Amino acid sequence: MTTLKKILSLTLLTCLLFALNAGQALLSTTVSAANDGQSVPSFEVDPFWPQPLPNKWILGRTIGVDVDERDHVFIVHRDSDELFMSQELGLDLGNSQCCTAAPPILEFDAEGNLVSSWGGISESGEYEWPASNHGIEVAANGNVWIGGNGSGDSHVLVFTRDGEYVRTIGEPGNGRDSNSTTHFARVAEIAIDRTGTEAYLADGYVNRRVAVVDVATGAFKRYWGAYGNRPDDEADNSYIPGQPLPQQFKGPVHCAEPSNDDLIYVCDRGGDRIQVFRPDGTFVKEGMVAPETLAMGSTWDIAFSQDDDQEFIYVADGSNMKVHILDRDSLEVLYTFGEGGRQPGMFFSPHSIATDSEGNIYTTETYEGKRVQKFLYKGRVPLSNVREGAAWPAADIN
Repeated sequence: MTTLKKILSLTLLTCLLFALNAGQALLSTTVSAANDGQSVPSFEVDPFWPQPLPNKWILGRTIGVDVDERDHVFIVHRDSDELFMSQELGLDLGNSQCCTAAPPILEFDAEGNLVSSWGGISESGEYEWPASNHGIEVAANGNVWIGGNGSGDSHVLVFTRDGEYVRTIGEPGNGRDSNSTTHFARVAEIAIDRTGTEAYLADGYVNRRVAVVDVATGAFKRYWGAYGNRPDDEADNSYIPGQPLPQQFKGPVHCAEPSNDDLIYVCDRGGDRIQVFRPDGTFVKEGMVAPETLAMGSTWDIAFSQDDDQEFIYVADGSNMKVHILDRDSLEVLYTFGEGGRQPGMFFSPHSIATDSEGNIYTTETYEGKRVQKFLYKGRVPLSNVREGAAWPAADIN
C-alpha cells in the first residue's frame, strides 16, 4: 500500500509539473503574441535639421524646446555670453575666426530655417534675465514663457513671440520655500493646459513641488508635492533603488505636463519616476523608468504622441543617453531609441523633448551635447520589429 501511494504521488507530481510547464509555455506564447500584435511609433533622425545658423552662431547648452500651433520650433540655450564663448573657443588666446554666440531664444520653421532670435539681459532693467535660463513654453496666444535654474532664479518671465517683455511671475532673488505663494525656486519647465488658462510649473531644482498659476494674469493658484502631499523641504527624500520610494519629490522636479484628458504628468528626475495627478493635485498613479539610475536620474522631460488618445509618452533620459517610449496608460517602457554619441540620431544628455502636429520629435542636448535634433515620425510598426539604438534608416545600420 505504501509503494502504491508513492507511485501515485510521483505520478500526480509529474502531471502537475507538466501542467505548470505547459501553462507557462502557453502564457509566454500569449504574451509574445500580444507583443507581436502591438504597434508602436517609429522614428528616424533628420540629419539636416535645422539649417545652418547665420552670423557664425553656435549653441551653448540647449535646455528647452517647444512647438507652437504653426509647427514652429522654439529652443532656449545658455552659456552664450561673450566671455564664456571666448574662453570655450579659444578666442581669448588669439584665434581670430570661428563663431559667435547665438541669442538665447531661437525660432525655426518646420523646415529648420531660422525665423527669429532674441533674449538676454535687459538693457533697460525692466526684467531680470535668469542667471541660468531653463525651459521654454509657447502659449496659444504666442507668448513665450521661460524659467531659470541658477542662483536667485525664483521667477518666470513671459515675452511675446518676438521677444517683447510681458510680465514677471514671482519675485527674483529668493531661495527655497516650497510653500511660498509669492515666489518659486529654480523652475525647470513650464507647461500650459489644453484650455490655455493654467500654467503648470515644475518648481523644481530647489523647491519640491508643482505650482499652478493663471496664464492671463500670472496669479498664483495652488501647489502640491509628491503623492499630493504638502511639500516639506526638511523631510528625507533619499532615493535608493529597491527601497520604499520617498514621500517627497527627490527632484529636481523637472517637468509637469498636462495631457488632453486633464491629467498632469510630473517628472521626478532624481527618483526615476513619473507621477500622475489630477489638476487639483490628487495623486493617480506612478511609474518607474530605468529605476537603477542614480546621480541625475532618468526622467528628464516628456512629450505625448500626437494621436487623439495620446497613447504614448516619450521620455528624454539625459543620464542614459536615450529616449524611452512608454504606454501612457500603464506607464510601461515599451522600447527605447538612441544611445550615447555625437553622430545624428545619438545623444549626449538629451534634456528636453517636444512633438509637432505631424508626430515628429524634437530633442535638445545639454552639457557637451549643445544641439537640437529632429526625429521624423515614420508610422507605427510591430513592437517585435523595433530596432533600438541610433535612430538611423535601417539600410544605414549594419
